[in-house]
Amino acid sequence: MGKNTAVRRLDLGYFVRPASETGGPQPRVEPVLAYLVRHEQGLILFDTGIGAADPETEAHYRPRRRALRQALSAAGVTLADISLVVNCHLHFDHCGGNPLLAGRPILVQKAELAAARRGNHTIDELVDFPGAAYEELVGEAEIRPDVWIIPTPGHTAGHQSLALRQDDGTVILAGQAHDFASQFASAQLARQAALDGVEQPLPAYEPWLERLAEFDPRRVLFAHDCSVWQPAESPFHSESLHADPRPPREPRTR
Repeated sequence: MGKNTAVRRLDLGYFVRPASETGGPQPRVEPVLAYLVRHEQGLILFDTGIGAADPETEAHYRPRRRALRQALSAAGVTLADISLVVNCHLHFDHCGGNPLLAGRPILVQKAELAAARRGNHTIDELVDFPGAAYEELVGEAEIRPDVWIIPTPGHTAGHQSLALRQDDGTVILAGQAHDFASQFASAQLARQAALDGVEQPLPAYEPWLERLAEFDPRRVLFAHDCSVWQPAESPFHSESLHADPRPPREPRTR
């Protein structure tokens, strides 16, 4: 990717994860973040925000949405400018804006689309809508020069991340491969400890971390955490990630 390629984070709202799902006594407010990738071959949108859900789901998560059109407008683009959509997975807080992009290719893992169509996975109307144009992948693929889709199963069996090679290092759009940057950091340390020959027991880590390590990531960005993971030795700087100018919302969705 050339020097002019940039990644912009889009604030698409938030939801309230109930205490029954946080592992603690309190609920947690989580952001819903998408990413706009400016590539020389066109604009790529990674995730599309919170879709309308059934009353039970709405009451459970209490989402507050920011319209995708509004978020894109703040970034200086329109829905018509998007050439390609990539969903990390098809839960309603990641694919909610897909129906607004009818006719645009939507890249998704075959296993993820199959799970969504079996039911009890997401909101059906957000999956099969008029003009839905899925391109199903099995495994990884270089979808544009220096832009790779990498399977990162765990949150769902068909979860995928996007690896973007840039002049100043690789950026990983990790979606919900981990909920938090701190969890990704812990997994990275567990992997390093194993490589260093530290005796077991050690925490388990996801096998796909080995593949991500081959890209030598300089920054890893998440769908429900405003924090950015960087290698411990990296200098801290504002980098080529442009956050939305609105004040950051309090943390997170499914």
